[in-house]
Amino acid sequence: MIVGLGNPGPEYEETKHNVGFWLIDSFAQRHGVRLSEKKGEARLGRGRLAAPSGEIEFILVKPQTFMNRSGRSVQSLLHSFSISPSEMIVVYDDLDLPCGRMRIRTKGGAGGHRGILSIIDTTGTDEFLRLRIGIGRDPSQDPADYVLTPFRPEELKQVEESIDKGVEALPFLLEGRITEAMNRYH
Repeated sequence: MIVGLGNPGPEYEETKHNVGFWLIDSFAQRHGVRLSEKKGEARLGRGRLAAPSGEIEFILVKPQTFMNRSGRSVQSLLHSFSISPSEMIVVYDDLDLPCGRMRIRTKGGAGGHRGILSIIDTTGTDEFLRLRIGIGRDPSQDPADYVLTPFRPEELKQVEESIDKGVEALPFLLEGRITEAMNRYH
């Protein structure tokens, strides 16, 4: 299960906090997956990926609970599909990475990200894969306000390039080739 974090609704579509949604949409488009299914408090789509080890089935998820309550939607889906958190990849924005940088982590704390904190609190574990997209930080702006603003044009170009890298990295993560993905895409 690949979960992209963001906030639902047109007023949030272009905000920094929604890069997780953007990456899910881009991956879905590349792999011909429609996010047309509604289950619980999420939009999702199902797909298959041909891999050297065989075909891999995946579920793309966009929680509709708003960022700070993402865990509620994620936990419900994990239970519904009998998926362990260790079989989940969460894609989200990261204030502490420079704009346009991408990083993969196998576990760890929330780092102040309330969507991740919600998932950790609800699932009871921090042991799930994360693909983080850097959005930078503006020291003159409150972080809670900053994440709800759109990117400047030069930042948007950097983030779009990072999203493209993330779309390329996800098949490696789905196959369990985590170290290879880190070496190739960091």
